Amino acid sequence: MPAKLVLEEGDALELLAYLVTAARTQLDEAAEYAPMRLLTAAGRLAEMTEPQASTGLGPLLREVRRGISETAVQAGDPEGYAEHLDALCRAVAEHLVASLDLGGARP
Repeated sequence: MPAKLVLEEGDALELLAYLVTAARTQLDEAAEYAPMRLLTAAGRLAEMTEPQASTGLGPLLREVRRGISETAVQAGDPEGYAEHLDALCRAVAEHLVASLDLGGARP
C-alpha cells in the first residue's frame, strides 16, 4: 500500500489534544465513558482523513463513522453496544486483510 498523507498538522494536534484531555477526564468519569471517548476520537479521525484518503480507504472511513453514530445511541444496551463494536472491529480487520494482502493461505 503506497504511503499517502491524509492528516494535516492542525488536525493531528486537535486529535492529540482530545486524546490527552480525554485520558485525564476519564480519571473522574464512569468507566463506561472510556469506549465512547475512544469511538469519538476514531470518528473524528475518520472525518479528518476522509477528504484526502485513497478511494480504497474512503468506504471504510464512512462505515466507521456510520457505525460509531449507530453505536453511540445503543450505549444503554450493553449487548447491542458490544455487537456494534464487534462489527466495527470486523470491518477494520477485513479492510486491513484486503489492503495489506494478508488473505493468503496460512501455513
